[in-house]
Amino acid sequence: MYTVIKIVISAAIIGIVSEVARKFPMYGGLIAALPLVSILSIIWLTVQHEPNEHIQKFVLGVMIGLPATIIMLYVIYVAMRSSVNIALAIGLGIVSWVICLSVQKMIGQLFQG
Repeated sequence: MYTVIKIVISAAIIGIVSEVARKFPMYGGLIAALPLVSILSIIWLTVQHEPNEHIQKFVLGVMIGLPATIIMLYVIYVAMRSSVNIALAIGLGIVSWVICLSVQKMIGQLFQG
């Protein structure tokens, strides 16, 4: 039952953001840029009594993923601005995200070893 409550609340927030974005694209984008998923995840993990160390690792993972996400969104934006089909633009964005994370991982390994 708890999982259903989490899904309903999370879906409602996504629905509200998409409706705002439909009527006011710029405001919708600003709201979507808020770390809603991260904050909701932290709240759900806390409510589920996950250890603080677990939540800290989650937050670190989010921070590590931020540069790749920013690059992905930029690639999608540029592709769409260049009249690329939305599916292809998203695909290019996802590929750039994977490449960026791979490069980050390689750089991180250089400093670990």
